[in-house]
Amino acid sequence: MSALSKPEEDLQDPGKAQGPVEAQPLGAEVGEAASHLASYHPASSSIPVEALPQEILDEMMTNLMTFLLLKYRAKKLTSPAEMLNKVFRDNQEYFPVVFSQALEWLQVIFGVEVKEVDPTEHIYVMVPTLGLTCDEMLSDGQGLPKAGLLVLVLSMIMWSGDLAPAEVVWGALSRIGVYVGSEHCIFGEPRELLTQVWVREGYLEYRQVPDSDPARYEFLWGPRAYEETSKQQVMAFVLRVRQRPLRAFPLLSEEAAREEE
Repeated sequence: MSALSKPEEDLQDPGKAQGPVEAQPLGAEVGEAASHLASYHPASSSIPVEALPQEILDEMMTNLMTFLLLKYRAKKLTSPAEMLNKVFRDNQEYFPVVFSQALEWLQVIFGVEVKEVDPTEHIYVMVPTLGLTCDEMLSDGQGLPKAGLLVLVLSMIMWSGDLAPAEVVWGALSRIGVYVGSEHCIFGEPRELLTQVWVREGYLEYRQVPDSDPARYEFLWGPRAYEETSKQQVMAFVLRVRQRPLRAFPLLSEEAAREEE
């Protein structure tokens, strides 16, 4: 906890807190991601999302996720009071539904979990899902967190008998709009990310299937994945996602259902 800073009373708005060079690009990236995710069904809430104009919901979601991701990068704590003051000044009644949906997207898509560390003061900290530290290796802190996709790939490998054919992985990712050879607004180009970046960092292994002609390839868990998480933790995470109203990654729900059969 010593490495984390408590929320400050005079903290600036998320677009100003980290300066224009860092905050504005992040806000633009989150805005594009929020637009991409807007087609998914929102989480349930006492305030029906249908009552909100979509453009207002998208703007509040973008602002809140930008605010929380900046906190995540800076390793700073926050609170509902601070979020209400900095992000929801004119729309505080919508905080519960937007906050609930933001928690889902941050955890499942970006791999960032929001945890309450002080129930009395309602203080929250942002931590990497399942303890995966792959996003800490982003050069100069640029780009959106990608650990959510790593969890998805690790789960596919696990439910494929610890060896996932590359064509199965690429086909599954295409079902959520992540295509080989195309830049995704959150994850970039997936072939480079999976076969180069995460292989180099030790999260995945990518190898040719023995005696395959023409050559076929497969994915395995890398040594760093085993160091930072476990199959039991990944399975528990996927099963939790399946029980939630939001299905931002329907593949996780399908894999969890198959495991229960």
